Amino acid sequence: MNKWLKTILFLAGSALLTRLIPFSSLFRNLDTMIHEFGHAMVTLLVSGSVLRIELYANHSGVTYSVIQAGGRAILVSLAGYTLASLFALLLFYLYARGREKWGLILTSGVALVMLLLYVRGGFGILWLSGFIVLNILIILAGKKVQKFYYLLLAFLTLEESVLGPLFLVTMSLHSPTRAGDASNLAQYTPLPALLWAAIFFLFSLLCAKWALGFFMQHSRSQLSTRADRKWFN
Repeated sequence: MNKWLKTILFLAGSALLTRLIPFSSLFRNLDTMIHEFGHAMVTLLVSGSVLRIELYANHSGVTYSVIQAGGRAILVSLAGYTLASLFALLLFYLYARGREKWGLILTSGVALVMLLLYVRGGFGILWLSGFIVLNILIILAGKKVQKFYYLLLAFLTLEESVLGPLFLVTMSLHSPTRAGDASNLAQYTPLPALLWAAIFFLFSLLCAKWALGFFMQHSRSQLSTRADRKWFN
């Protein structure tokens, strides 16, 4: 079967299964957190100023910043979906290397920076605080609990990193001026919002393909190790 088709089917199955897990919806905000953090980080890198960040219960968010129009604004608009896809890939890379603890420390660190410096809205403060505390408890818990929790975060983040751009594509078709980052990029460049949304979506699929490759690689490695143990025992 084609690897791209496998990726799409795996993501669809994962999206359905994770929705059966109680409270999984709350953890989908991790993708939003990384998306908005991407905007903020690039804003600072290009000498802009981040005013505040808001995170909402419906998994959306907004970064308010001051930035010069032109090339710098393009980089900031590109950062959200791009970093979200790369971060999902990073989570699976760390999983393949057996470094789930470092992944949890990294996500907690980003949450802490946003909590202390940028997020002012009520839900955002509550969610970030709870997420940090829960991560600390999971890190202190047993390895099996840590692994299950980490995989839940990784798959939810991967799903959202693909579904977000896909939603952007549909928005670009029906209402191009309301398609978020794609609309912003359409204002700064000759390319339409739909094309920018499609680029984000294709990039997210590419990252998802690589991420699932890391997951399968680790799964095959574990199966091989178990088989070797059975053989020698």
